[in-house]
Amino acid sequence: MREMKRSEIEWVQDIPANWIVMPNKYLMKKIKHICPIYNGEDILSLTMKGVIVRDLEAGGKMPTSFDGYQKVYSGNLLMCLFDIDVTPRCIGLIKQEGLTSPAYSQFVLSENADAAYYNYYYTMLDNDKTLLHLAKNLRHSLTEEQLGAIPTIVPPLQEQKRIAQFLNKKCEELESLNSEVQAQIDVLEQYKRSVVIEAVTKGLNPDAEMKDSGTPWIGAMPKKWDIIRGKYILKYVQKPIQEDDGVITCFRDGEVTLRSNRREDGFTMADKEIGYQGIDVGDLVVHGMDGFAGAIGISDSRGKASPVLNVLDTAQNKRYIMYYLRSMAYGDVFLALATGIRVRSCDLRWNKLAELVYPLPPREEQDAIVVHIDAIIEKTNAVIADKKAQLETLDNYKKSLIYEYVTGKKEVSANV
Repeated sequence: MREMKRSEIEWVQDIPANWIVMPNKYLMKKIKHICPIYNGEDILSLTMKGVIVRDLEAGGKMPTSFDGYQKVYSGNLLMCLFDIDVTPRCIGLIKQEGLTSPAYSQFVLSENADAAYYNYYYTMLDNDKTLLHLAKNLRHSLTEEQLGAIPTIVPPLQEQKRIAQFLNKKCEELESLNSEVQAQIDVLEQYKRSVVIEAVTKGLNPDAEMKDSGTPWIGAMPKKWDIIRGKYILKYVQKPIQEDDGVITCFRDGEVTLRSNRREDGFTMADKEIGYQGIDVGDLVVHGMDGFAGAIGISDSRGKASPVLNVLDTAQNKRYIMYYLRSMAYGDVFLALATGIRVRSCDLRWNKLAELVYPLPPREEQDAIVVHIDAIIEKTNAVIADKKAQLETLDNYKKSLIYEYVTGKKEVSANV
């Protein structure tokens, strides 16, 4: 067993006896080369998957120009030293030349420091936001001086390289397993959607006589079903709020619950509760802005909500109507219907819901369809939960592996 000693670094603890500790400023130096004019170079982004080439055709938040971006070089480290508390990944190894935001910090490693090893070292610290306590200003940022003063472990250079090569191989294997499990989850999620779409438009009897619904996204439907506009079966309701009501949010996974029951997942609420309405347990809710993405569900709580949520009542089975509307979201029907320059693709206010056509089975068949869908979703969700637990286990194992080898708790053989 190798001889160990105290590192005097709280997040590292013991290190091999032949390793040393020195301030980070002796291991890396910040450089910044601004490119005044953009000439079509690859634009690189710092992500959870490392420093990758950004797909400029994918949309998203984009600057008006890439003029003034900084040039980055293969073999250097790229760090985000601001908003450390909310930035998913603050460190990455640059593997190709390109341009990136001048807000990032690029570091050249010294001769006794291997960039791949220190990428893993700072990934280890970033996994738990270990350095966050040093960033005490409003933006939770570190200055170059603060980063340079941080004590850092320094293994012999060849050992740094062995560790990095070993972790490259192991992490690649874990990423492959992770991708396989995630692909299985994606298939299961798509299966749930297909079950919903099939059941609410075709019913449960494969031998039922069919007829043309006259609606492209429904196609053929059982002959005994009706087709009817929402205004004849749905009622838009506005309920008063009560003094002790908590705030209700409708999430994109269809859960309608108190905001305090789960994280916000990107949803924002108005600072002033102007026009807020009451929602009861069992109410059918359609998010006026995010319904197109599946934010349609039955409330599990009493509370109050922004008027952006449509609260609906019906004599039909509410869960059947919910599943039908979700099927339209799953099939991008809402987006396809939103044509014209002035139409907002995600706007699902009551006047639009009222004019939509709904396939309407007899009530007992609606009930049977809901029981069928609920049962399959419950079973599938249980399998998905198990798969997600596998992903968490893989992620925790990867973090543990990086910590143990980067800090020398486990040794990579010189023969590896």
